[in-house]
Amino acid sequence: MARANISRGDLWWVNWSPGRGAEQTGRRPALVVQTDAANHNPRYPNTIVVTVSTKGRGVPFHVPVGVSDESGLTSPSFAKCEQLLTISKERLESRLGNTSEEELAQVDEELRLVVDL
Repeated sequence: MARANISRGDLWWVNWSPGRGAEQTGRRPALVVQTDAANHNPRYPNTIVVTVSTKGRGVPFHVPVGVSDESGLTSPSFAKCEQLLTISKERLESRLGNTSEEELAQVDEELRLVVDL
């Protein structure tokens, strides 16, 4: 099963439906930020992600993720670090690619700010 190969820094298509309130809905990308110890554990059914959107705002929590063969993205996008969610691995549909080390380092910094670490 492809979900057994989830790794930190991966971009995946996620089925966000059904959503509640202002949550994401539909099929959209997400960036996996959870540690690989949990991602690779077949007994742990969840992973932690941030949403990815082509719509970014001028806020530091929105980290640009570029279009590249590695990312699999076809439009300039933003990892929205304030939209940090624990989701079932079952929501992951297919892997797009992965972020660069620099992009993931910037996401890490913004996550520290978002959760006040």
